[in-house]
Amino acid sequence: MTDEQKNKCHVIIHTASVAAAGVASGMAQIPGSDNAVITPIQLTMIVSLGKVFGKSLGEAAAKATLGSTMASAIGRTVTQVLVGWIPGIGNAINATTAASLTESLGWIIAKDFDEGRL
Repeated sequence: MTDEQKNKCHVIIHTASVAAAGVASGMAQIPGSDNAVITPIQLTMIVSLGKVFGKSLGEAAAKATLGSTMASAIGRTVTQVLVGWIPGIGNAINATTAASLTESLGWIIAKDFDEGRL
């Protein structure tokens, strides 16, 4: 991965992570409700990462890629059920979980694009 690609990936991934955290924080008291908003954020991130590496990734391919990492949605939902209902604490934990999972997903996908696996 070139420095330029890495810098572009940083911007894309961090922007998606911050957006996911904001959504997750605001919707923490309703388990699973943030999935409908976070999933499109992650799909956009995947498509944007593909463009960095010169890959034309359609929505179907992005969904398939995201589908293989749906454990993140399960992890967020479990977190929401356990502590999400607690105002303040639940919001912070849900936001941190969503941002961390989105960040991890983004770098895994970027590495896969860079190594030609996607």
